[in-house]
Amino acid sequence: MTSRNRSLVPEARAGLNKFKMEAAQEVGVNLTDGYNGDLTSRQNGSVGGQMVKKMVEQYEKNL
Repeated sequence: MTSRNRSLVPEARAGLNKFKMEAAQEVGVNLTDGYNGDLTSRQNGSVGGQMVKKMVEQYEKNL
């Protein structure tokens, strides 16, 4: 079984982490560099949703 948490481009990990932290800050979720298991599903979902929203906006802008 392969890990689903593995980046296809390992060099992109730092950029993705920075992007995640920025998205978390925008929606008011306090992410840390380490363990974040104390966050609710709603908080984690809002971070992921914000990331997708920003990626779609960037894609549409580049069309």
